[in-house]
Amino acid sequence: MKRVRCVFMGTGAIACPSLRRLVAWGGVEVVGVVTQPDRPAGRHLQPQSSPVKQLAVGQGLPVLQPQRVREPGFLEALAAWQPELVVVMAYGQILPRTVLELPRHGCVNVHASLLPKYRGAAPIQWALARGETETGVTLMQMDEGMDTGPILAQRAVPILPEDTAATLQDRLAVLGADLLVETLPAYLAGQIVPRPQPAEGVSYAPRLRKTDGLMDWALSARDLWLRVRAFDPWPGTFTWWWRRGEPSGPGGAGSAEEEDKPRWAGPVLLKVWRATVESGSGRVGEVLEVNPRGVLVGCGQGILRLLEVQREGGRRMGIAEFLAGNPMRPGDRLGSMEPPV
Repeated sequence: MKRVRCVFMGTGAIACPSLRRLVAWGGVEVVGVVTQPDRPAGRHLQPQSSPVKQLAVGQGLPVLQPQRVREPGFLEALAAWQPELVVVMAYGQILPRTVLELPRHGCVNVHASLLPKYRGAAPIQWALARGETETGVTLMQMDEGMDTGPILAQRAVPILPEDTAATLQDRLAVLGADLLVETLPAYLAGQIVPRPQPAEGVSYAPRLRKTDGLMDWALSARDLWLRVRAFDPWPGTFTWWWRRGEPSGPGGAGSAEEEDKPRWAGPVLLKVWRATVESGSGRVGEVLEVNPRGVLVGCGQGILRLLEVQREGGRRMGIAEFLAGNPMRPGDRLGSMEPPV
């Protein structure tokens, strides 16, 4: 029986298991791969291929890398592969109707959430940041909207207390690949009726920005703990460390009020990679206790115990190792680049 000609579109590492499974599976013939252009990366900003491109090249598959899927010439190059099915995962662009209508079996997307929850570019991170206890993957038939197409299949998994975006992505990548190859035979045989997404329960997962990682200590300790896990590895959660000095004391040039104010040294950029939530209370952003078992910091509600941190230009360290070379004291403050008041 003639195999279905399939084009795979993806960019991030989460898409690699799906491409690998499609290539190994006998139900389709992967005739080409579309991925984002090489981007400057690393200290020397050398062009870096996407994980999907690296896998495709290793498999001997032809690759297209359009800047935009709407650019002249891309549709013709795609059509030359004569795709009968397009599979998309973490590609990074919304496909126009001209692409969606090209393959006779349409375009299907593996999305890392239980749609209609968390439509958008960062579903794993926002599911973690918002405290979900369950997520999963959805296989859907694509339309012109952003993750709005009808559902073909879904599979759920629990979010574990120790999960970060990195560990959850690894699990969902494998789950999505499994769901894809298990569902495609019935889909290609016309045995699945796509069901519209529910109108209720829609939520969004916008693309992450570096500034999303700035820790707002006025949030609850639980919210900050969720963000520490959600934004690992990127953008990471970060704060600015101000070391408290002694007041200037009598004889200074300022007013008596200014003489009583502490002097602040810093700031030092600090990334927080691992933390736990503690009961209690304290001034927002103030270091309350320092010991080899953790640094306790006051939050809007509760206390956050810092367990693993990284100073700018340094490496990730457990808190005991960090404190050995970076003396932090109760009364120090964590917050923004502006000195504490």
